[in-house]
Amino acid sequence: MAKQKGSRIIIHLECTSCRTNSNKRAEGVSRYTTTKNRRNTPARLEQKKFCPYCNSHTLHKETK
Repeated sequence: MAKQKGSRIIIHLECTSCRTNSNKRAEGVSRYTTTKNRRNTPARLEQKKFCPYCNSHTLHKETK
């Protein structure tokens, strides 16, 4: 029988400025994959990550 993973889940972080910014270096939206502990951080995660489409460090928010 398989073991249960527990409270750690895989989430996706998406660039917030790629959706609204039209002066981008290339077309597309930056997305990162990471994990988080559901019990310690029940709210949506926000991190500053590098966006290759905007060519700068921008705020990335967790998607559904």
